This record gives sequence, C-alpha cells and structure tokens, in this order.
Amino acid sequence: MLDRLAAALAPAPDDHRVVAAAPAVPVREVVRRFWPLAKPYRKQFAAGILLAALLPAVEAAEVWLFKLVVDDVLVAKTLEPLAVLVPAMVGLALLGALLSFGDEYAATWVGERFTLALRTRLFAHLQRLEPDALDRRRHGDVLARLTGDVHAIETLLLSAAGELVQAVARILFFGGALFLLSWKLALASLVVVPVFAFAAHRFARLARRAARERRRRSGSLSAVAEEALGNAALVQAAGTQEHELARFRRESQGKLDAELAGTRISGLFAPIVDLIELAGAVLVIVLGTLALAGGDLTLGGLLAFLAYLAQLYRPVRDVSRLGQTIFEASAGAERVIELLDTEPRVRDGARALQAARGWLAFERVTYTYPGAERPALDDLSLTVRPGRCVALVGESGAGKSTAAKLALRFADPDHGVVRLDGHDVRDLELRSLRDHVGLLLQDAPLFDGTVRDNVAYGREATDEQVRAALDAVGLALDPVTRTGQRGRALSGGERRRVAMARVLLQDAPVLVLDEPSAGLDADATHRLLEPLRRVIADRAALLITHDPILIEAADEVVELAPWTSPAIA
Repeated sequence: MLDRLAAALAPAPDDHRVVAAAPAVPVREVVRRFWPLAKPYRKQFAAGILLAALLPAVEAAEVWLFKLVVDDVLVAKTLEPLAVLVPAMVGLALLGALLSFGDEYAATWVGERFTLALRTRLFAHLQRLEPDALDRRRHGDVLARLTGDVHAIETLLLSAAGELVQAVARILFFGGALFLLSWKLALASLVVVPVFAFAAHRFARLARRAARERRRRSGSLSAVAEEALGNAALVQAAGTQEHELARFRRESQGKLDAELAGTRISGLFAPIVDLIELAGAVLVIVLGTLALAGGDLTLGGLLAFLAYLAQLYRPVRDVSRLGQTIFEASAGAERVIELLDTEPRVRDGARALQAARGWLAFERVTYTYPGAERPALDDLSLTVRPGRCVALVGESGAGKSTAAKLALRFADPDHGVVRLDGHDVRDLELRSLRDHVGLLLQDAPLFDGTVRDNVAYGREATDEQVRAALDAVGLALDPVTRTGQRGRALSGGERRRVAMARVLLQDAPVLVLDEPSAGLDADATHRLLEPLRRVIADRAALLITHDPILIEAADEVVELAPWTSPAIA
C-alpha cells in the first residue's frame, strides 16, 4: 500500500512542470531564517504559550471533579457534595473559556503580525529584483508564494509551536493524573506509545512528499489562471479558449491528484491510529475491571482513568498530525526561501547625483541575456547630449529596448560602460539615477485609478501641475477620469499621453522613450508628434523607434543591426 502511494506522488512521464519544485530545505534552516521576524513579539508569544499550557491543567481538574461526582455523589447516593462541586465545575468552565480565548487571541495577534512582516519583506525583495528576473517567473506562482506559502511559514514557526506545547502539557498533566490514579494501569496504557511512534515514522516521508507536491501544484494552477485571464483579449481573438481550458483543467487535475494522494496517506494513517488507541483502551478496561474487583480502584477512578487515557491519546495523535502540518508548512517555506535567495543582478551604487546636466553615453557596451547564446547588444557606442534627441532604430532583436534597460540599470552590461554626466551608472544610487532618467515604456503601463493618480505616480504634485502636464501633451481628459485596470478604459493614444504627462512631470534631464507609438495608427502617431517634441525639449532624449514619423523629431539617428556595431545614418 505504501509503495503504491509513493508511486502516486512520482511525477508522470508527461508532467509539464509549469512550476518546478523548490529545493528541499531542512526545518531547522527554516526556523533559523525566519524566527528573527518573530522576536519583536516574543513576550506576546510567550504569554500565548503559557495560556496554551495552562488549558490542559484546567481540563485535567475538570475530569478529576467528574471522578468526585461519581464516587461522592452517585456511588454514595448523596447530593451534599454538589454544593461544593457544582461551583467548582462552573468556575473551572469559566476559567477554561477565558484561557481558551486568551490563547486563541494571542496566537492570532502574533501570527498575523509575523505574517505581515514576512509578506512585506518578501514583497520588498521582489521589488528589488530587476524586471527581467520577475518576467522569467510565472506571476501567478509568485502571488501564490506571497500569500499561501508565507502563511505556511507562520503555521510552522508559531501555530505549530503552540500546538506542540499544548500537546506536551496534555501529556504531562493527563499522564501525571494516570499515575496518580494507578501507576500499574498507567504503565500498561503506555505500551502502545512506541507503536504510535513507529506508525508515524513510516508515514512521515510520504507525507512530506505529498505536501511539497500540493504546494507546487497550487502555484502551477495560479500561474496558468493568471496568464489566461491576464491575456483574455489574445485568448479570445486567437480562439484558444479550449486550449487554455485544457491547460487549466490539466493543472486542476494535477492539484486534485496531489490532494487525493495526501488524503490517502492521512486517511490510511487515521484508522491505524484508531486501532492502536482501541487496543490500549481495551487493555485498560480489562486491567481496570480486575483492579475494581480487587478494590484497588474506585468506579469513579476507573471512569476518570479512561477519560484521562482518551485525553492522553489525543495529544499523541495531535503530535502525529502536527508532523503532517509541519511538512505542509515546510514545503511552503521552501518556496519562499527560493524567492528570497534569488539575488538581484543589479546592485545599488553609493553615489548620489544631485543635479545632472543630461549627458548619456554608451561606451562599447555589450550585453547578453541570461541563457542566450548571442549578445542582444554588441559593442554599442553613442552619446546623447543635452538638448539633443537621438533616435535608435533597427530591426526587431537589434537591441534597442535592451539599450533602454541598460540606461535605467534594469540590467548591467557584460562589457563596456553606461555613463550619466561622466559617472558610471553602476556607481550611482539607483533612486538617484532613475530620478534623473525618465522612461516612457512602449506599452505605457497604468495603474487602476484616476488620470491624476497615474500622472503624479511617484511624485508629489499639485492639481495645477498635473493639469499643466496634461495640457502640454494635448490630453483633454478630466484628471478624475478613471483609467481602468492597466489603463484599458482609455484609448491607446490616451494611455500614451498620460504616460508622457507622467514623464514630463518628472522633469528628468534625460529621457528614454521606448517605442512611444507602438500600436498606434499613422494619424494617432502624427497627433502624438507635437506633444512628444514638447516632452523632449531641452532634454537629452534617446528615442527608440522604428516609426519614420517619430524619427522626424530626432536630431540624430543611430541604426542598430543584430550583433553588429551601430552605424550613424
């Protein structure tokens, strides 16, 4: 049976692996990496642990009161002891409810703050990665790691710790009560514990594999859904809804198979545990009956013993189940660690540039994308001076957009130097560099919000400044107009003018404009030409385009050919 379960978790020959499994990481390494984030809340965490440990003591006392009710009331056939026992039972019930509430609230208070700190740290790390590094990953999978997998780490470090402490407290309190009632019966009842441990060990390896596969499949499903929904127009235009549905169904089926495999493991483990518990209970009943007949144990003592025994088996079962939880959480932690261990290829410089004049120079720059066989940009040398516009033209794949990335340090050249006002851009603070180099991307990305929000994005601007920027690019839109998700409530020309107004408001001495007329017809491009001239006026502008209409705005044209040096046109 276990061999068949192991085979079910093995990857199928046609497994497409939308998202690869993260490298395995020992639990102790997970604790070492993430426990420092919980240190600011250690007092609250300790308080929650203390409340969790006290709750079993109250439960043990409640069972002992039950013994007294049986022996002193039912067997003795008198109601007088109830005058003391009933208030004690009510008091313990209220105390137990108070401890339970405090334990739950403290766990949630600490857990949510830890999750917030970790999720913020991971998001900040993702923000430091260069755009190409993020584009190489499935965005749906990244979102799954940022949400569900981060929560799994909280489960591993905090929730599991609370459950473990409570389980240990139950074993101590209920085990102590068993020995107090009858040490002989207590020893007999504990003979099944090694059997528990053996069964848990046998299932642990399969449980961990199942947990990893569930987390990976969850990321794959999110990735496929995000891609299909994010490109809904392309999918519908190409008529590939059935293809995307098949991909979604395939990943959903994979997730279903992984969930079923995990359920089969826990489902097979549960009845085995039940049988072990039953064997222990039957043994206690037999020996307890003999003790009762011999006068070594009262009826209330025997019933209390059975109640304590059931409560003692519960934490033993909980510890076994906790192992499954730890494996699931550890699998999520491995995926988060893989992201955190992705180092940015671009490191921040140390020099702050106060006021750039606007000299942008490429000196024999060569750049090859990771994994590519040939350079995307080969031995490029050009200078963009203040007040001049240089158009960078050439075939697709000649490296025009790569030059834009290097100017903003979204990547660093393999050879050569990119300079701003004579400074190697690698020596400049990234924030300082990007304050002095404005970028207009070819898809003119916008956030869901108002026109004003997008024009003033990243800047402190008054309404008058926003309106002036909109007027300068010839956009007659009310600043409170909603742009829609990714700017889809606006036309292509309007999106580009909003993006132009944003660049204009930045007032950077150097501008990099990457295909500003992409997707526009000739009329729309002609209408864009005059606002473009106003945007680049008195600035050093690198205009990346293949559009002959926009080339009219350039003072100089540099033509790139794939993997060759540029030539002045």
